Amino acid sequence: MAARSVQLRERAATDIDRAADYYRSEAGADIALRFIDAIERAVGQIARSPQSGSLRFAYELEIPGLRVRPIARFPYLVFYVIGEDVVDVWRLLHTKRDIPSAIVGDVGD
Repeated sequence: MAARSVQLRERAATDIDRAADYYRSEAGADIALRFIDAIERAVGQIARSPQSGSLRFAYELEIPGLRVRPIARFPYLVFYVIGEDVVDVWRLLHTKRDIPSAIVGDVGD
C-alpha cells in the first residue's frame, strides 16, 4: 500500500514551531534538529501506516477516529484523524499538557 498524504493543520504547525523554538533556546540547535527529525520520522510512519496510532483518546474524548502516536525520545504526541484522501494532523502536544482541553477546544477547526 502506498503512503498517504499527510496534512498539518495550522495549529499542529504552530505546535511544532513552538516546541522546536523551546528546544533551540533551552537545549541548543542540535537538540532542536533532533526533535524535528523525530517528528519527520513519526509523520512518515503515520503516512505509511496510519492505522497504527492508538485510539485511546478517541474513546476517552468521544472523538471518533482520533489517533495518537508518540514522538520517539521526546515527550510529545501527534494527534491525527485518517481521512479518505489524507491524514489530517490536528496537534502536536507535550505529554504534560492538559490534552483533553487542548483537543476538545480544536474539534471542528
